[in-house]
Amino acid sequence: MPAPLLWLGASAIAILAGAKYSNDKRLEESVNGLPGDSVIEVEPVNGAIVTCGVYGVFEHTGIWVDGNILELKGNGLIRGVSPNRFLQERSGDYIYIACDNNNTPLIQADAADRAISRLFSYSEYDVIKNNCHKFVWHCISGEDIPLTRFSELNQKIAERFATSIHWHPVIY
Repeated sequence: MPAPLLWLGASAIAILAGAKYSNDKRLEESVNGLPGDSVIEVEPVNGAIVTCGVYGVFEHTGIWVDGNILELKGNGLIRGVSPNRFLQERSGDYIYIACDNNNTPLIQADAADRAISRLFSYSEYDVIKNNCHKFVWHCISGEDIPLTRFSELNQKIAERFATSIHWHPVIY
């Protein structure tokens, strides 16, 4: 019987960690178009930053590589999945890509290579200290800093690329 209590506790922590982005000032400052705001579809390229919704509360992020998305899964496995698998067991129906003001995907030259180099390795997953946003930021920057929330990742991306972010639906 301790397992259900453990899941309940983990769920409570996750809910606290993933407060709605509409209430987060840092997200407002770095994002000009939230996921779902735009209908302009963009074709992804290697190294692109992608996201999807999780139960209307969280966002899950990854790096686009050769038609797949490299992600840090909740069990700690860094893996590549198809776009359909990326959305499976999540509430989001769409994958969104981070773009600049001209609807061009934000790409860091070596993000795809960093993601590929970590493929099939394990990283002890922690919803607060070591999650998908931290993995994505490491792929973009090479830095290994904790990023708990989607808003924090957006702020770092906006600073890195010196632009506000527009999240557009992905064509795949």
